[in-house]
Formats: sequence, structure tokens, C-alpha cells
Amino acid sequence: MSYLLAALWPLFALILGGYLLRRAGFPSNAFWPGAERLNYFVLFPALLFSSLAGAPLDSPHLGRIAGCVALILGVGWGVLVLLRRWRAWPASRFGVLVQGTLRFNTYIGLAAVGALFGEAGLSLMALLLAVTVPAVNTLSVLALTPGGSLGVPVLIGTLLRNPLILACIGGVMANLVGLPLGGGVSELLGLLAASSLPLGLLCVGAALQPQDLRRETLPLLINSMGRLLLMPLGAWLLSGWMGMAGMEQVAVVLLFALPCAPTAYVLARQLHGDAELMAGIITLQTLLAMLSLPLVLLLAL
Repeated sequence: MSYLLAALWPLFALILGGYLLRRAGFPSNAFWPGAERLNYFVLFPALLFSSLAGAPLDSPHLGRIAGCVALILGVGWGVLVLLRRWRAWPASRFGVLVQGTLRFNTYIGLAAVGALFGEAGLSLMALLLAVTVPAVNTLSVLALTPGGSLGVPVLIGTLLRNPLILACIGGVMANLVGLPLGGGVSELLGLLAASSLPLGLLCVGAALQPQDLRRETLPLLINSMGRLLLMPLGAWLLSGWMGMAGMEQVAVVLLFALPCAPTAYVLARQLHGDAELMAGIITLQTLLAMLSLPLVLLLAL
């Protein structure tokens, strides 16, 4: 337990630091949107690309991991669709609740698995992200679209403008063709990647909006409990039933124990979702994850 806390508390210290810096107006309020865009479009894609370019794509366990993740996402999506029919949620609300249940904060995930398992953990988590990032983004866009009226070309175009998806595709392709990353390219990617996680965690803290926790308290709590407790519990049971153990099982459980990503707020605004509810979900899940994440990982380890 002490090892687990030692690995996790620096991550949440950075999140808290970002929140306090934003509240203090340092370095300026204009700094944080630019820092988040730099990380989202440059630094974090470099981390994903470099991790996937060297990941063991020939692992015999990769299919089992991908199948487990796909099954969990499918069950979660199916439950949400049934709840939508029962509660008659409009797309603006349904899409927000889908994102709150299925989307995850990749910064916290990679930082946590890197602290626990080092480079091997980063490579494994990058493989998981290559599977889940396109799937979760597709489901999120569809959920936020009234009547599911978004055409396939528009959907594909929306996904291919996502820098994380492009980085995953590029990293996998580079791995498959054996693209050499010599001549300082690997070192450059390493420097960019090393900057990504601490800056990303600071930006997560800076994006917290506690004032939105006063709105719709019960839906916020129910959605957060589903994301932070029920999803990882299901991942733990399913991964154990499929024979996973050690780092593989921990990575899968961790993926589904992460709080919702701050970028979900941007997508909700772009597609006319309930952005205030989305901000409340992101804030509450991030705060509660400081308590739930160590407990969930203690179960999985």
C-alpha cells in the first residue's frame, strides 16, 4: 500500500498544483489554454507515437487484451443505451453521460502505469490506448449527435482530425514497417514525451471547475460511481475470468478506473451537449479518483 501511495500521490499533487496555480493567476489565465493545446497537439502525441513505435505488437496476449477492453466498452454502451430509452434523454444529455462513463484521462493513466511498471507499463498502456481511443471517440461523437444522423464520411473526418488517434495510427504503422528512429529522432521524441505528462497533469488541475458541482448533484454522483467503481470492478472480474494477471490485469483495470478526460468538455461544447454537466462530471470524478484510484489498484495488484 505504501508503494502504491508513493507512486500515485505525486500525480495528484501535480493536479492540485495546477488548480492552485490557476486560482492564483500564475503565470496568467491565458497560459493554460495554450499549454493544453500544446500538450494535446504536440507533446502527448509524441509520447503515444514513441511508445507504440517500440511496443510489442507481436505479443500473443494482445488479442485477449483488446477483446477484454472491447467487451467492457460494449457492455457499458449497451447499458447506457437502455437507460436512455428508459429515461428519454436527449442527445445533449446522453452524450455527456456516455463520455462521463466511457472516456478516461490518458494523462493520469500513463503517469500511473509508468510510475508502477516503468517503460514496459507505458508500452502496454499505449497499446490499450491504440484500441480504446478511436472506439471511445467514435461512441462519444455518435452519442452527442441527435438521432445518430452523422454520416460515415463526416465521422471518419472528425476522428482523423484527433491528434491522439493520428499518433496511435502513426506509431503502429512505424512499428509494423520497422521505421528507424535514429539520428536523434528517438531522443527528440523522448524529450517531447517527458514534458507531456507533468504538463498534462497540471492542465487537468487548472481545468477543474468546483462551482459546477452544485448542479444536478445526484446525476453527478451516480455517473461518477459508475465510472470509478462499477467499470473497474467489471474490468477486474472479466480480466480475471479471461486469465489475465500481473501488469496486464492492472493496466486493464486502471484504464477503467480513470476519471473522465477534460477534453470531453471541449467535445460537448462543439457538439452542443450539456457542457455545464460535463464540467461537473469531470471535476467530481477527478476529485473522487484521488480516493478511489488507490483502492481500485490495491484490489488489482
